[in-house]
Amino acid sequence: MGLTSHKLLALMALFAVSTVLGTLWVWPKLAVRSWPAMFLRLGTILLTQLALLATLGLAVNDYFVFYSSWSDLFGHERGTGVVQGAGPGGPTGVQVLGTAEITGAGSASRDPAQIGRLDRVRIPGGTTGLSTDGYVYLPPQYFQPGNEGRHFPAVLVMTGFPGDATNLVTKLRYPATELDLLRRGTMKPTVLVLMRPSPSMPRDSECEDIPNGPQAQTYFTTDVPADLRASYRVLGGTGSVGVMGDSTGGYCALKLGMEHPQTFSAVVSLSGYLKAAEDVTTGDLFAGSQQRRNEADMAWRLAHLPVPALNVLLADSKEDGRTYADSSAFAAGARPPLVVAQATVDKGGHNFTTWNRLLPPSLTWLSVHLDDPS
Repeated sequence: MGLTSHKLLALMALFAVSTVLGTLWVWPKLAVRSWPAMFLRLGTILLTQLALLATLGLAVNDYFVFYSSWSDLFGHERGTGVVQGAGPGGPTGVQVLGTAEITGAGSASRDPAQIGRLDRVRIPGGTTGLSTDGYVYLPPQYFQPGNEGRHFPAVLVMTGFPGDATNLVTKLRYPATELDLLRRGTMKPTVLVLMRPSPSMPRDSECEDIPNGPQAQTYFTTDVPADLRASYRVLGGTGSVGVMGDSTGGYCALKLGMEHPQTFSAVVSLSGYLKAAEDVTTGDLFAGSQQRRNEADMAWRLAHLPVPALNVLLADSKEDGRTYADSSAFAAGARPPLVVAQATVDKGGHNFTTWNRLLPPSLTWLSVHLDDPS
């Protein structure tokens, strides 16, 4: 019986109710002073609690599709995604707080010319006053002899909300994945900037310039690229910087690309939404303006506004009911100069396991669509 089967949820709910009723029925019989009766009472309480927690967990997973199958839950899905329909191809600077270990690099060497370097950084906003911590991964080629004057393309990578940038290193393993692709020769050396999608924590800004609030969009489109180029050898000009992310970060990536293609020429959205969330974590994002709300809806923009010259990859699991149908509709409605491709896996939920499978083809695709004159 499938993990997301309604029959499984109904059976577990029935079992939970039965354990509660059974506990009420048997409790008077166990109301005696003896060690066996005490352990039996404890056992009925534990069984009831476990049944209720399991039912709640199944109900939450059924709604959000974090895991689409038992193999997905236990991490047994391993196949990579396939890209379909791809088209042709006054800042203060980054404050380096130290270096971090590259999780999963698969090498005993710590020589940056062999595995690159992962900097822990704080990126201040010279124009917005915002700031957030994250990581910058510099590929091995950045340190190799003969490349002292070479500049590299870069990708801004964002987590889901309220995820921490550390997840991009330890769970999604962006630096280790790039290193593996570099060794395979399927990706160009690229600087990765790993961040949260909101520089106004604990508020979820949804990468929006909020009226009378945090100017998150300006932070990502103006402050971050300027800080990055002031501190590292990153290429300038249109076509040299891409943006990608998962979940809320995927929505932000598509939004930033659609609204600022002169800054981000290529976009990857891993199970990203098409419109901004509005809840207790976001507050009032649009100051009551329906026009601003519409413009933050990428499906609305596609239908009603001129499309940008932009390359987009929408990467999803076909079992992710939260995003796959919307991504497919967006891809079907795209028209030049907007080029939209899709990367899919057949099974998987809205989780790190699925995104790890989609990450290699997504980074490979993104690398092809970023300018690198070297």
